Amino acid sequence: MSGGLSTILIVLGLFLLGGVYSFVKQGLPRGVIVLLSIGASMCLVAGVLRLSVWS
Repeated sequence: MSGGLSTILIVLGLFLLGGVYSFVKQGLPRGVIVLLSIGASMCLVAGVLRLSVWS
């Protein structure tokens, strides 16, 4: 079951990174981009740490 949750977290992090790229292209305020990139990195790190490879 942990493999499914880690996959969801990694996919969500990649989706949010796509949002960061889109927001940069649109020229949105830097604060919004920073918040979204922090959320994306937290999702990616949580997904990688939950992988059974590391435990």
